[in-house]
Amino acid sequence: MGSNSTPVAMEIGSDGIVVITLFNPPVNALTLSVIAELKKCYQEAMERDDVKGVVLTGIGGKFCGGLDIDIMRKIHKTGDISYLPDSSVDLIMNTIENAKKPTVAAIHGFALGGGLELAMGCSARIATPRSELALPELKFGIIPGCGGTQRLPRLVGVSKAVELLMTTKSITSEEGKELGLIDAVVSSEELLVASRLWALDIAEGRKSHINTLQKTDKLEPIHKSSEILKTARQHAMKTHPKFPHYIACLDVIEEGIISGGLSGVLKERELSRELVLSKPCRGLLHVYFAERATSKVPSVTNSQLKPQKVEKVAVIGGGLMGTGIATALIVSNIPVILKEVNYESVQKALKSIEVNLNGLVTRGELKLDQVKKALSLLKGVTDYEDFKNVDMVIEAVYEDRELKQSVFEEIEKICPPHCILASNTSTIDLNEVGARTNSQDRILGTHLFSPAHVMPLLEIVRSETTSNQVILDVLKFSKVLKKIPIVVKNCTGFAVNRTFFPYMQGADLLANLGVDIFRIDRVISEFGMRIGPFQLFDLSGYGIFLAGVGQFATAFPDRTFQSPLVQLMIENGRTGKKDGKGFYLYVKGKKPEPDTSVLQIVEESRRFTKVMPGGKSISVTDQDILEMMFFPVINEACRVIEEGIVIRASDLDIASVHGMKFPSETGGIMFWADSIGPKYIYSRLKSWYEAYGNFFKPSHLLEDRAAKGIPLGGNLE
Repeated sequence: MGSNSTPVAMEIGSDGIVVITLFNPPVNALTLSVIAELKKCYQEAMERDDVKGVVLTGIGGKFCGGLDIDIMRKIHKTGDISYLPDSSVDLIMNTIENAKKPTVAAIHGFALGGGLELAMGCSARIATPRSELALPELKFGIIPGCGGTQRLPRLVGVSKAVELLMTTKSITSEEGKELGLIDAVVSSEELLVASRLWALDIAEGRKSHINTLQKTDKLEPIHKSSEILKTARQHAMKTHPKFPHYIACLDVIEEGIISGGLSGVLKERELSRELVLSKPCRGLLHVYFAERATSKVPSVTNSQLKPQKVEKVAVIGGGLMGTGIATALIVSNIPVILKEVNYESVQKALKSIEVNLNGLVTRGELKLDQVKKALSLLKGVTDYEDFKNVDMVIEAVYEDRELKQSVFEEIEKICPPHCILASNTSTIDLNEVGARTNSQDRILGTHLFSPAHVMPLLEIVRSETTSNQVILDVLKFSKVLKKIPIVVKNCTGFAVNRTFFPYMQGADLLANLGVDIFRIDRVISEFGMRIGPFQLFDLSGYGIFLAGVGQFATAFPDRTFQSPLVQLMIENGRTGKKDGKGFYLYVKGKKPEPDTSVLQIVEESRRFTKVMPGGKSISVTDQDILEMMFFPVINEACRVIEEGIVIRASDLDIASVHGMKFPSETGGIMFWADSIGPKYIYSRLKSWYEAYGNFFKPSHLLEDRAAKGIPLGGNLE
């Protein structure tokens, strides 16, 4: 057979079938050496007279995880596209698909990206039950580069192929069999035997020798295919306006339908190589690696500690956050005890959770039959009796220090000694939350973002006394919840709200400097934020903003900007989206409309703050607005890094993308900052500091990095 030193092994059977095995753990990724060795094995198999066909498989219960993603990292570092292997035409089409001898792909575990493209170039595909199949390339700002855009439509039809490619959704081998992507599903014990027999049947004429690229029977008629692609283009332009690769993918599919598979493969190869060097690809790939880095915590994940299981959780508080957290837990198959103050509040909370679950069904993230199962894991209570056997408690009561302290004092007495005591607070000092307990070592913050069952970020906040064991347990638990964790130190606002507090204050300051509030929202939305800051004011509620400003003004009085604008909105009977009237007007079923009558309130605030130079509105370009909104965020992020609140700068990229919906194609706030350069950011902040005051004062770290020409650290090595 072969050994661990060879990336591809080859074994010839007495039946005339060669088994070629990818031998590159952990996922049998395609590297330059694997591809070169694979071609050598094929060359030998095709030249030998005693070989009738080939079975292609992978070691370790996995077929192939696709192109080794470190190759893309190397290309981005060097700018040299020659590192990208040209396996589409030379290997898959010429060596495998067009060979006289058939190849059957024996798939177990998964076939992803280039791995699935490799399998689609084979004459047939046999898979084990529940094997995962996907072409996830669009997640990384590129398109499939080894014929995936051409062969998938020929196997499953244009409509289904477009859906799978655009959503990057994975399917099981059983679903693949129904669609025509998989020829047979067999047990793992039978996989190699069945695949050998299939290859033999093709070689000896009992089964057809199919060249996927030449198949047309599954393709819809050209006029219908054009309609499918037109609709998909309109949807892509609406949902992904900043991502050229979505349109490129559809263009390449169309090229193959109109001009034939070979023409499509060649265009795919050309465009995929261009897209690898694009800004969105660089940004999205950085996010991918940064996400994986967040769960590496020095002295915790590299220690001898073993994670303890969290199998049953109690949630205290049935409001928006509590019900969202409970929903996230039960859809992850975690039994939940939800406590509220009385029976009516319990019933209201349970109803909210049911609404959340049905919302997930509508979004296609949960199947209808899973709702009943999830609800069966939920129990509503009005006392602490059931807390005696839980592994973790998440407190999600109102943001009141005294209330939280009394809750923690009470649960410490009832919960078992191993139980993790977590708070979902977003503003209150963790040391104060647990001040009345003797269990500071098992108290931490688990700050989720609303809606908690949808937003993927989990900010794990450790105090000086939180034990490494508890951090490790919650890190592991975050994977069960399918959340992306960042571990941060305790401070006002923690990492995410602390970093982004200048964003909302910046909007307030710009409005008071005379900049049109609806123009600010337009500029920010066009940049790629989901909504602008004034619409965000309306959505999140004015009370939350004012409470946050109070916290930050106490912690950072030197650089907090305060104006009466939001308070004046409240005094004028405006409360935001919940009552239909804020900076925008909200009518159910319609898009929010700017309410120009609020401009009088903005004027009143300007008269009070008197920050407009000479009493006149400042003149700014759209670029100025963008920079005046986000450069103070970068500045605060530098302070967060300098104070050691986060483990690494790239954790703030993940915080910005998944916590604040900063555009993912930028790579996150720090990666974006490094693409601009600290010198330019520093010079802009310094000029605004001199013109408009302390809010823009450059941080020490930014000043130092700008002077030395050192990046701010958004790049992961």
